[in-house]
Amino acid sequence: MQDQFEFTPKLQRLTYILMGIGLLALIFGIVNLFGAEGEEAHHLANARLWSNLLINTFFFFAIALIGTFFLAIQYAAEAAWATTLKRIMEAISSFVPVGGVLLIIIFLAGTFHLHHLYHWMDPDLYDPASPHYDEIIAGKQGYLNQPFFWARTLLYLGVWTFFTMRFRKRSLEADALDPSDTSLHFKNVRDAAIFLVFFGYSSSTASWDWIMSIDTHWFSTLFGWYVFSGMWISGMVMIAMFVIYLQSIGKLPEINKSHLQDIGKWIFAISFLWTYLFFSQFMLIWYSNIPEETTYFIARISEYPYIYWGMMIINFVLPMLFLMDRDNKRNKKIVVVFGIIIFMGHWVDTYMLVTPGTMKEHGYIGFFEIGLALGFLGLFLNFVLRSLASRPLLVKNHPYLEESLHHEIH
Repeated sequence: MQDQFEFTPKLQRLTYILMGIGLLALIFGIVNLFGAEGEEAHHLANARLWSNLLINTFFFFAIALIGTFFLAIQYAAEAAWATTLKRIMEAISSFVPVGGVLLIIIFLAGTFHLHHLYHWMDPDLYDPASPHYDEIIAGKQGYLNQPFFWARTLLYLGVWTFFTMRFRKRSLEADALDPSDTSLHFKNVRDAAIFLVFFGYSSSTASWDWIMSIDTHWFSTLFGWYVFSGMWISGMVMIAMFVIYLQSIGKLPEINKSHLQDIGKWIFAISFLWTYLFFSQFMLIWYSNIPEETTYFIARISEYPYIYWGMMIINFVLPMLFLMDRDNKRNKKIVVVFGIIIFMGHWVDTYMLVTPGTMKEHGYIGFFEIGLALGFLGLFLNFVLRSLASRPLLVKNHPYLEESLHHEIH
């Protein structure tokens, strides 16, 4: 049984090339920042640099976090079908600590005023004697203040990282146990239930803190779920890509077309969830026509119409047309082609969550944005592939392994 993956020098070079492109893009952004003439040009260059660092860090961190989340769902539901995918989910989740550290660096830069992505971090906004005093933001000070922000952020990242590492550690330890000993598995079932309760709340509040607070005056009760659904699709596409890649090199023959069909079902279903939340948030706010609510959409529709509506169409229409059919979900070429397009579509969705609030009408997708995204992709793949190579690709002594090996959908 070929159950060990090798992170070959060729693959390592590929990830390093991608990281090199990202580094060149980062250098370009820094040079552009220091070469900017005038206060406005400097402000825009600074916003562009830090906005894209936040976009890519959050995007790939979120994918890694979905690895932990989806793994926890399988434990809590005691689902058998995904047992053969377990090591892929664990490998994807290995980026959680790295992404968490990068997020902390970005937030620290905001705290020390190296960027102004989070307008509410300016203390003058809360001082009635200051000419910059903002009554609306001052009214949110009970929640949007730095001590409470940092307490929440460190709690989210600490708990998510703790459970991620705990699941991964126990999974490997379980391989060495007697086949009749399922104690570690059921400890993970218990911990998964705890994690999911915490995640259900914290995934929404984290998106409020890290993304929605960029547009400080604006708020939406659906925002957390909307962001979460985009995270989930991107994570499921990444799982599908790794399954298909590993099988293309002769690994994991235990994963059959029924497994791939189930992954395709998840991508298809969550795409509709994302679209439902996109429409619900848009329709309710647009219909009520309250200025402080519609401002968010006006900025995106009037200043980024092609990107905004193009992203929406890609992320809704393509899954509906090409992943509804049973045979298409089982067709690896179709899943790869449209999975990559959907993946890029949700990166653009993350871009649209951040850029209009930080760069107003001056944002655009150029070499810097694409290069930095490729660099983060290389960094992400490097960690995930190293994790895959560090342990057998198929779990051992799992109580539902046999059922997963014979998983079949008629």
